[in-house]
Amino acid sequence: MTSTVPFALRPLALSLCAILLLGVAGCDPKATGPATEKQAVQRYPIPNSTFPIARAVEVPASKVLVFPSGTTPDPANPEAEKFSAEYWGDTKAQTVSVLTKTKATLESLGLGLGDVVKMTAYVVAPTPGAAMDFAGFMEGYTQFFGTAEQPVLPARTTVQVAGLAAQGMLVEIEVIVARP
Repeated sequence: MTSTVPFALRPLALSLCAILLLGVAGCDPKATGPATEKQAVQRYPIPNSTFPIARAVEVPASKVLVFPSGTTPDPANPEAEKFSAEYWGDTKAQTVSVLTKTKATLESLGLGLGDVVKMTAYVVAPTPGAAMDFAGFMEGYTQFFGTAEQPVLPARTTVQVAGLAAQGMLVEIEVIVARP
């Protein structure tokens, strides 16, 4: 038997057939797990820990994900020598700058830090060859996440990198956000 669907349209026809079959079979593509029961983002804390990140975050299929670009800091002291440590500030100051800018970006999109489901932080060591200043990063981070005002925690990865877009930058953060 030969097909009456032109060759160029076969992928579209197959996709439509699959959608119809799923609908006939009663399959609900939104029914993917516990989070869909309430149609809410489900956050799983780290057991027996007060560390301010989620162990995992489950986002139901009904949510729209937003992927803002990574954010870098504004100069802490624009009058200082360009690209110096004084110009950018330390890891804590840069983290606060980045998260302040991230918060403003999200608010301009009708979102907030509580809608962040995943965060990746790229942190450079203040001294070449040394370890990143994780304590400084956490001092800045905990001003925005795990607070009484904003207790919602994202899943997070923090990675030490060799460098960022401009000399002296120590922190860049990217987030994935689920629109409520």
